[in-house]
Amino acid sequence: MSDSDRREPSGFEPFAPAPGAAAPAAAPADPAAKPGWERAALEKLAFAALKEQRAARRWKTFVRLAWLAFFIALLWLGFSRTQPSATTSTAHTAVVEIEGEIANGGDASAEFVVAAMKNALEDQGAKGLVLLINSPGGSPVQAGIINDEIKRLRAKHKKPIYAVVEESCTSAAYYIAAATDRIYVDKASLVGSVGVLMDGFGFTGTMDKLGVERRLLTSGENKGFLDPFSPLSETHRQHAQQMLDQIHAQFIDVVKKGRGERLKADTPGLFSGLFWTGQQAVDLGLADGLGNVDYVAREVVKAEEVIDYTRRDNVAERLAKRFGAAFADVTLRGMRAGPSVR
Repeated sequence: MSDSDRREPSGFEPFAPAPGAAAPAAAPADPAAKPGWERAALEKLAFAALKEQRAARRWKTFVRLAWLAFFIALLWLGFSRTQPSATTSTAHTAVVEIEGEIANGGDASAEFVVAAMKNALEDQGAKGLVLLINSPGGSPVQAGIINDEIKRLRAKHKKPIYAVVEESCTSAAYYIAAATDRIYVDKASLVGSVGVLMDGFGFTGTMDKLGVERRLLTSGENKGFLDPFSPLSETHRQHAQQMLDQIHAQFIDVVKKGRGERLKADTPGLFSGLFWTGQQAVDLGLADGLGNVDYVAREVVKAEEVIDYTRRDNVAERLAKRFGAAFADVTLRGMRAGPSVR
């Protein structure tokens, strides 16, 4: 209905503005009446969403960096408190543990043992070093390195180095102990086994029964030396035995030089690979007496306080010791064949 057709009801008079009164304000313009308003609104929403996303990303980055800094600080604290300081002033007996198989990359590798010995002997408060040994042996190479370093470090620092045996000190472990000033054992410890072995398996008979053919191609006639799926020739057996005999002779020489006149070298089977109890080892000259770490610290070194310089603990073990196993587990989740003397 248009304005011209509209009729007011009878008796109705439209209000007229009072004289001098301002005209009524015009109604606000409808935003929808502006062309392109939808695009402007969408742009505002998009920019607001991007701004929120950027703020969220910044916050996540900040939180992650804060946690990383927290974990690094805890790791540093754990390492710094578990490692004795090289400036320790009080008199004490330093201890370095040699536990388990002596092998490259293991807890009892030459790398870790030698580093721990250096750290211990450089401490001015250390009056002597005890190698606490509980090992069945392992690599003659790793044992030889540690043996040489014992002699070098003892001469450099002018401090005594002793070996204390717990459960066992055989083969490569005894190779190491032979370089120390004195060896103390428990009466039931296992000591000795001055010998060398190279072990393996041969499957040629089994392969013949199963009908399996071994196809080994080499560019040298001895490249397949000690291959477990090929027959062991007499030439290869003799060559291997010569190597073992040479390493055995080196082992015997180290023991004789280390033990000197204390060793009853004329004892039958002394270098045959046999091992003895701690009490027997003392009688044979393989050890010097009975005693544990506390006894040696108190009666021999004359420094009763004992400080362990062992560097074999990994990050998880150190965190677990200081902050608990559960915390260590959560922290770490938030972060990573040759001859054998044994």
